[in-house]
Amino acid sequence: MRLPDDWRTAAPGPRIPTVDEVDFRALYQKTKYVVETADGWSLMMTRYRPVKQPFPQPLFGEVLLLVHGFSQNRHAWTSGQFVKNLLFFGVDIHILELRGHGKSSLELQRERAERFRRPLPPDLDYDWDIDSYFLYDLPAAVSGVKRITRRDKIFYCGHSMGGMLGYGYAGIHDDFEGLITIGSPADLGRGFLMLRALAMSAPAVGGLVDMTLAGLNVQGRVGHMGRSLLARGIKAVSRELGKRLEPPIDHRDTRFNYVPVDTWLKYAEKQLARAEGHPLYERLAARINRLSNPARVSAKDIRWLLREGGEREPRKVLEQFARWIRRGEMVCYRTDYDFKRGFSKIKIPMAIIFGDMDPLASVESTRSVYRAAQSEYLLWRPVKGNSHIELTMGHDIRQICYDIKNLIEYARTHRVRPPVLPRIR
Repeated sequence: MRLPDDWRTAAPGPRIPTVDEVDFRALYQKTKYVVETADGWSLMMTRYRPVKQPFPQPLFGEVLLLVHGFSQNRHAWTSGQFVKNLLFFGVDIHILELRGHGKSSLELQRERAERFRRPLPPDLDYDWDIDSYFLYDLPAAVSGVKRITRRDKIFYCGHSMGGMLGYGYAGIHDDFEGLITIGSPADLGRGFLMLRALAMSAPAVGGLVDMTLAGLNVQGRVGHMGRSLLARGIKAVSRELGKRLEPPIDHRDTRFNYVPVDTWLKYAEKQLARAEGHPLYERLAARINRLSNPARVSAKDIRWLLREGGEREPRKVLEQFARWIRRGEMVCYRTDYDFKRGFSKIKIPMAIIFGDMDPLASVESTRSVYRAAQSEYLLWRPVKGNSHIELTMGHDIRQICYDIKNLIEYARTHRVRPPVLPRIR
């Protein structure tokens, strides 16, 4: 083949920009919509609908539901550039905020109850558990996304607890075209001795806090250090529940019903703000939060997440997690559905992504779902140098988003398979 005489000076094709060169706001149209659960909650969904760009977007219009983890909200996904990287590929993103988290707040329930003249949810006062997320919140969100996008199946990505809910859901439903879990253990507490110790002591600690909040005297001799540790441990809870502890009080019924994780995280953010720029910053950050590696995430992003991304979590959620750890199980107690028995029924493409420094989701704690799943496409990958939190907002999210891209592309190419023709003898 003969090349044209001016082939050396011929104009190349249009240059494809990098994700860093594209304005985030140009990639999407942001909307919000509400989905209703079967037990009376209104949950807020945030949608980032992709805008067509002049450069290739290989996943344009593919629908992905994002679900956050324990005591988090939508900012688990938006604190860094996770959403931007997926929008760069053209993904249609829907973010669920579980009951009592973010915009799915208690205030929203009161507002809609007054507007539509309907009763408040019976568990409004932090009386829900993990079963509530699994049986009501997740089905409502999946159904809502399918209705809005007119899709029969969608892709699902969950971080931490959100991924654990995804494991269970995928074992009994066929709504997912692909499943991605990020930092989501299948055997919570395995390989993490400190977490197992906390789970074993949870009933005693809970009872002790109840007694303290009720104004009862703890019998026995407690040294100064013991009293100090106890006071520090319950100070935030007492402050959060101060209004409830005003007289008159029936001490027999006084119990703490949620853990003020939001208060603790905001306190941690203030300490990090004081230390920022100091040589001891990384050491302090690691001490305050073992679940993040400050070397793999910007101080600005982690402080934003601590300040805006924390939520109160009900006591019942913690108690259910502790029970799972003590018994080595993942069970929906209201229906007796065993998540682990459902692992072998997962046949859709699945990616199990975790940090190699993550004490919660590790090789040990994710191995069982990897071995049991029957997926043809099955990725099981640690991300080097990452712990738990920075997986959705740190310096390595680009490679994680490419893992998601590869899974969706695989699922799309295998979406319609030709029929198997009988052999002709």
